[in-house]
Amino acid sequence: MTPLAPSDRHVASPGRPRSFDKEAALAAALDVFWRQGYEATSLDDLTQAMGLSRSSFYCCFGAKHACLLAALRAYTDRSVTDLTTVARSAETPRAAVQAMIRSMVDTQDGCRGCLLVNCITELAGNDPEVQAVVQQHLTRIEGLIAQNLAPALPGEAHETVADRARAVVAITIGAITLRKAGVPGDQIARALDQAEGLLPAG
Repeated sequence: MTPLAPSDRHVASPGRPRSFDKEAALAAALDVFWRQGYEATSLDDLTQAMGLSRSSFYCCFGAKHACLLAALRAYTDRSVTDLTTVARSAETPRAAVQAMIRSMVDTQDGCRGCLLVNCITELAGNDPEVQAVVQQHLTRIEGLIAQNLAPALPGEAHETVADRARAVVAITIGAITLRKAGVPGDQIARALDQAEGLLPAG
């Protein structure tokens, strides 16, 4: 796979797009990228799914790559918000992180896999901007888990709590990837048990 050349990034033409729901359009674009992958997604695929003309698409996003970044950022922001809500509804730090693990696993389509893992596999090695979005998201998730673990681990150093959180995220993403590969559910459940083994008792 080759990096995107400057010529691949279409310069937006002047003009104002017709009125549309940008959030819904980005969600539609995200679904296409998630289902087909970045390289296999054409501009026609995107404009049809988003309900935009080409001129409106270029005016709003400038290029397919910019649309991907906008869709990924919207997705990661929503994911963090959802996980924060899930954690707040739990009664204990352990329950909060368990709920976040379940939420991360349950919101992924087993056939399509984890969107972020798909992006890493396809693009991150050649695309610093996608890599930055993915890394920022993982850092935010790790921070959220560490924040919920810390009250139950008063004797542990900040770095140790952060390491636990990172391990939980790594195991969870690995389990999601195994599901895409068709690994039996009982094996995935045992992998997730390893993540929960890193959590405090209370």
